[in-house]
Amino acid sequence: MAKTTKRMAKSHANIDSRKLHTLAEAVTLIKERASQGKGGAKFDETVEISMNLGVDPKYPDQQVRGVCSLPNGTGRTARVAVFARGPKAEEAKAAGADIVGAEDLFETVNGGKIDFERLIATPDMMALVGRLGKVLGPRGLMPNPKVGTVTMDVKKAVADAKGGAVEFRVEKAGIIHAGVGKASFSEEQITQNVKAFIDAVAKAKPSGAKGTFVKKVALSTTMGPGIRLDPAAAVAAAAN
Repeated sequence: MAKTTKRMAKSHANIDSRKLHTLAEAVTLIKERASQGKGGAKFDETVEISMNLGVDPKYPDQQVRGVCSLPNGTGRTARVAVFARGPKAEEAKAAGADIVGAEDLFETVNGGKIDFERLIATPDMMALVGRLGKVLGPRGLMPNPKVGTVTMDVKKAVADAKGGAVEFRVEKAGIIHAGVGKASFSEEQITQNVKAFIDAVAKAKPSGAKGTFVKKVALSTTMGPGIRLDPAAAVAAAAN
């Protein structure tokens, strides 16, 4: 059983896990309880969102996947790899990609060395990249045109990945998790990022989803408690 530290106990104090909060209330609560590196965790905690959706991902028409460009970024710079050749490879390097290659990158990844968090590929490279499905698929790294990671515009794709684009994909239990900022962000920055993410997920509602799509929404920080939001109000606020 995990040991509860004094800081964790303090951050969880007076939190009613059943209460539904407005987005403004939730952001204030997680900011108040985040360490931000002062007297607690020695790092800037990530602000995380969890959304329970009314879908069953085992059905093809109930898959939820997309990408959201957070207006204030994620607070960290992702390492980006690109499968490309010739001029497109040079374009990727100029755009700031950390790793660029073709067959050489294939051998590296196939050998189990994955030193990146986002993977982009030009369409002509997908026959090669597709052979890495067993390696990339379980890690959620397989490039996909639906989220802009299979594209000829590698300059934009790299810039988006570096600038705060967050890819999301529903898990088996119908849940989506993502990091949407840092505890050091202002309340306004966190609020803007959360609204953008919720709106992106709401707009990704698949054709097979019936009834209430967004059932639960909660915010937390890495070391903090989960703060539940009123899902209907959160979706409405995000749409405005």
